[in-house]
Amino acid sequence: MTVESTAARKPRRSTKRVSAAKKPQSSEPQLVQLLTPEGERVEHPDYEIDLTPDELRGLYRDMVLTRRFDAEATALQRQGELGLWASLLGQEAAQIGSGRALRDDDYVFPTYREHGVAWCRGVDPTNLLGMFRGVNHGGWDPNTNNFHLYTIVIGSQTLHATGYAMGVAKDGADSAVIAYFGDGASSQGDVAESFTFSAVYNAPVVFFCQNNQWAISEPTEKQTRVPLYQRAQGYGFPGVRVDGNDVLACLAVTRSALERARRGEGPTLVEAFTYRMGAHTTSDDPTKYRADEERQAWEAKDPILRLRTYLENAGHADEAFFTSLEEESETLGKRVREAVRAMPDPDHLAIFENVYADGHALVDEERAQFLAYQASFAEEGN
Repeated sequence: MTVESTAARKPRRSTKRVSAAKKPQSSEPQLVQLLTPEGERVEHPDYEIDLTPDELRGLYRDMVLTRRFDAEATALQRQGELGLWASLLGQEAAQIGSGRALRDDDYVFPTYREHGVAWCRGVDPTNLLGMFRGVNHGGWDPNTNNFHLYTIVIGSQTLHATGYAMGVAKDGADSAVIAYFGDGASSQGDVAESFTFSAVYNAPVVFFCQNNQWAISEPTEKQTRVPLYQRAQGYGFPGVRVDGNDVLACLAVTRSALERARRGEGPTLVEAFTYRMGAHTTSDDPTKYRADEERQAWEAKDPILRLRTYLENAGHADEAFFTSLEEESETLGKRVREAVRAMPDPDHLAIFENVYADGHALVDEERAQFLAYQASFAEEGN
């Protein structure tokens, strides 16, 4: 299986760095970018990053393997092995860049699409699939990797992150918290309340909004009159828009925001301007509400393709590296496929456990009714 975008390969270009200040001014919102869609390295006056070739190859590997896992999960859903899947296709740079900016003691509150961030936190990819197969409620211990369980309720995790960050500050720790959410969630009241509390209490939290421009079928322009990052001004903390398909810029901007939080300077809103290449989830059909030309334009900005171009032009990776990674990605896909199909069915009575600490008469009654319902199938078989 191909691990890169189907977009056509671009011709090799110079790796000479260009100052962003020399580019012509535009009426578009300010966008932090360190790697252009053509794979050209550029500078930004406020965000610097200097990575070794090994670190650059590591970021590329993260994105390729995350995309391969995501593709396998989508295929498994289509084959009836998963009930649902929310793909991150096209958003790898936003997630890997921000995920690799975190320290081990930082805490992450994701939505249900942060498969790349989970990868960066060391969560086994197969553990992400249990909930989507319907065999568990999460599949991992959040405190093992400081990575909270996936949150399905839109926007609620920003409140959880804010409260946790307030606790971190009261404990006197120098760690930071990051909350992930999408452009659609930015319209939720929970997010607005999180902004208010985090600002007033100077909480060490970074709000990382992946603006993939489509809240299911609702475009961003129908949700806001201003770019999302500018909303932070009304709450009294900074906001910044970063090229969400540029893994280097996402790393640099998120790292800066986290360091600011650790210094006790309060929250930051990061808007990663990216694009959802696939469907919102596997139950969605994006062809019903957006044009193919829009996707094609964004394929030229593919986050994996642009970093590969830079690696090749700069001489930081050879064909042996890419071949080895292709083999590794296929091994990962096979492991994920076999692990999902081997997942045991859950105990049918587990849903009644731990509802109340000391038990409850109504739960006991419902358990008995459910057992009787299950037994009726056995009687019909006889």
